[in-house]
Order: sequence, then structure tokens, then C-alpha cells
Amino acid sequence: MSRTDLIADVFTIIRNATQAKKEDTLIPWSKLVLKICEILVKEGYLENFKEIDLEKFKKIKVYLKYDNKKPAFATLKRVSTPSRRIYVQGNKVPVVLKGYGTAIMSTSSGIITGKEAREKGVGGEVLGMVW
Repeated sequence: MSRTDLIADVFTIIRNATQAKKEDTLIPWSKLVLKICEILVKEGYLENFKEIDLEKFKKIKVYLKYDNKKPAFATLKRVSTPSRRIYVQGNKVPVVLKGYGTAIMSTSSGIITGKEAREKGVGGEVLGMVW
């Protein structure tokens, strides 16, 4: 089975695991997914993550975060898809829920949050949003 949109699959796996009130879940490994996990941990939406080396392939074990038995985020949404890329200029980086959410962007400076992109004045592809 081939994956068309790895980021959307990862977001769906994490959303489904939080809805099922799981402590942790396994997601496919890639450098891009590692960077996204780093951002989600840094912004406080995930507890932690670690790489797991299985026999034939690698996975990432994501430890989910809950506040009073509620997930730390309400929505984890994919914005740009393989069939419809969403690019923004440095002065038009989206603000998610008036600053309460986080935009995840792929820029020339790497995978960064929307806030960091505004500070650096760089634009790029909006990968997803979380709030």
C-alpha cells in the first residue's frame, strides 16, 4: 500500500488516538514527521515522542497529552494537500484563532511554526493547523 499524503495520515492517526483516549500511538517515520512532532511537543500539544526501530522499518511512538481527561488540542487539520498546495508570502502568514492556535509551515528556513515565520518574515507552504 502506498501513501499519497503522509502528513494527513499522521494527523488522522493522532486525532483517532486522542478520541480513543489512548496514552500513546505509533506513526510512520520520516524526517518531516519528526520535525512536525518536535513542533507539537514544543507548543504543548503532545507530551513527548521517540523513535522506535522495528525489524523492517522505523516508527515514531507519540505520547499524547491530556488536560483533565481532555486532549491538549481540539483540532489537528491538514491545510495543504498534494493536489492543492497552499503557499503564503511572509507578510500573509495565517494567525490561527487569534494566536491561540499554531500553523505548521514548510519554509526555506525548514519546518517552523507560523509565529516563527512571521518573526523571520519568510513565507512558504502551510502544512497544517492545530488548536
